[in-house]
Amino acid sequence: MDHTLSPIGGPPAWRGRELEYRGFWPRKFLGLEIAALDEALARATAAPPALRAEGFAIPALRPLLETLARELETGAGIIRLSGLPVERYTHAQLRTLFWGFCANLGQPLPQNTTGEFIGEVKDEGAAALSIENGIPSARARSRSTGPLRFHTDKCDLLALLCASNGISGGVSRVVSTIAIHDEFARRRPDLLEILYCDFWRKRPTDEEGPQSRPEDAVFPMPVFSRGPTGAFTSQYSRTYVEMAAAIPGVPPLTPAQIEAMDLLAQLAEELCIEAPFTPGDIQILNQHTTYHGRTAYADGEAGRRVLMRIWIAPPFSRALPEGHRVQWGSVAPGALRGGAMPGQSAFPG
Repeated sequence: MDHTLSPIGGPPAWRGRELEYRGFWPRKFLGLEIAALDEALARATAAPPALRAEGFAIPALRPLLETLARELETGAGIIRLSGLPVERYTHAQLRTLFWGFCANLGQPLPQNTTGEFIGEVKDEGAAALSIENGIPSARARSRSTGPLRFHTDKCDLLALLCASNGISGGVSRVVSTIAIHDEFARRRPDLLEILYCDFWRKRPTDEEGPQSRPEDAVFPMPVFSRGPTGAFTSQYSRTYVEMAAAIPGVPPLTPAQIEAMDLLAQLAEELCIEAPFTPGDIQILNQHTTYHGRTAYADGEAGRRVLMRIWIAPPFSRALPEGHRVQWGSVAPGALRGGAMPGQSAFPG
């Protein structure tokens, strides 16, 4: 059998509540770490997106950051830190502190061509509505109170900070893509083979802007892949696959592809962990080895649910398959990649 159709296993293949016993679900900030963040905030040399890691020096957190880097790239691929006293800071201070912390893990990225570097995921109602080919965009879904299907963002690391959470209902959901892969290998290796083949995807206009040529708006890429060193990666959003399939001239989805996506969704439900965000939680996910989503929620009398979101290109990222260049721009390990398409939005300079 092709080695790609065999279980991978290892620390990233956690299942559900196993994550609670790994040490970073959650790991509470220590008092001295909060003090170091406060000191760095007071000395910050600029505001986002111009602020660099050297302008937000946190040497006391270096051992923690090094541990997080290992856990994110070769461990579970997910960490949650809790206990940041968000009520202590102004909105601008909280954005600077979160940005500075993330900048010490890697380079924050633009999330769309309008220059949004810190997204605020909250209910924007009709203002967020964006429909392409009759399908609500992923951005429109995220800026609503509705549920989000399991997916990845276009970055190596996704960082979220819960700034407030005055909601009723609704939980964050995360699942290991390698656990899903391995369950496919056990149950349906025939469908696993399908996921290693190309699925057409649509570039979202509300993130990457309009394409100069219609053919550049879609591209093929597998759901599951292995890089040149064998490292696994999955980049997937069923929304973008469905958007592409609605475009005339794009090959239609086959029954086997639809069955594979349906089973992927079923396995994600079986294998995920659910946990509500509380104010002061920071969650960081490796977007090659985890999917994330949420259940529906409603803003409550206590306030609104607001998550600050930063996309990060870290220096410790894995090499990607050559076929991923069409999505990432670079497939080299540790590259500045992801985010809005290169050439359409400037990185902070």
